[in-house]
Amino acid sequence: MGFTGKLIHFTVDAVMLSTLLAGIKRSTGWTIKYEELSKEEPAAHYIGRYLDIGEKTFDFALSNMKKYPSIFEKPSK
Repeated sequence: MGFTGKLIHFTVDAVMLSTLLAGIKRSTGWTIKYEELSKEEPAAHYIGRYLDIGEKTFDFALSNMKKYPSIFEKPSK
């Protein structure tokens, strides 16, 4: 696997991790206090943007699942 393949693989893994964290936040309310993780403002800014990517990816996945009710169903409680 060349450099481009490894870069794409790393990027997809990073987005999947961010999306997982967004799902955990939505279902449990638990979140990362990224402002406290890094006292340096630029690092906290980029961590926040990284977590926003997961939120947007999670929203995209949910909206697509709602478009296809013949494939996906919401379980009754």
